[in-house]
Amino acid sequence: MGIERELKLALAPSQHDDVTRFFDERTGAGKPIELANVYFDTPDCALAKAKSALRLRRTPAQWLQTYKTLGKSIAGLSNRHEWELPVAGEALEIGALLAACDNEAAREALERAAPDLIALFKTDVRRTVWDIEREGSQIEVALDLGEITAEVDGKTRRAEISELELELKSGEESALSMLAAELRGAFPELVPEDLSKAQRGYLLREQPEGKNRDA
Repeated sequence: MGIERELKLALAPSQHDDVTRFFDERTGAGKPIELANVYFDTPDCALAKAKSALRLRRTPAQWLQTYKTLGKSIAGLSNRHEWELPVAGEALEIGALLAACDNEAAREALERAAPDLIALFKTDVRRTVWDIEREGSQIEVALDLGEITAEVDGKTRRAEISELELELKSGEESALSMLAAELRGAFPELVPEDLSKAQRGYLLREQPEGKNRDA
């Protein structure tokens, strides 16, 4: 098990070039990658009710399955339990996740949900990644632009993704706040984002008709 410590900031798509330039000038060119994610739950959202999220991700190198507790986010800073494992292809391997999950409540929630899991929504993201150091701490910076899509009653609902994720890889959590303060000084329009992509996906599905952009 790992603890994901991450600070998330929302930004307008028009700011991506400026933020990219900010990091490129300080750390060198970022690494662009394409990520496709499918989020799974039961039809009655049992995992969400258990404050968990299950994702299958395609990266340029491999497929990954990730199980997280949603935790709490305050001013964009979140701490979550996370279990991530490679899989052979475009399918979950629940047995491996259950074996890896060392949190009893989270494991029991996944085991109960497993027989009824379905794909609920997707995210497709163009990500640029920089690895930086602040005060001896290692931080992965990910600039994301993309969208969430969910099929509801035969229609496609969409929500934009435009955010900056600062994930602590090693060191002190205070380094995230220091970097975020530096960024907000350079880009005052940046605001903390307390909702994960999974939480936004659930909200997209629950929105009343007319509150989202249909394809």
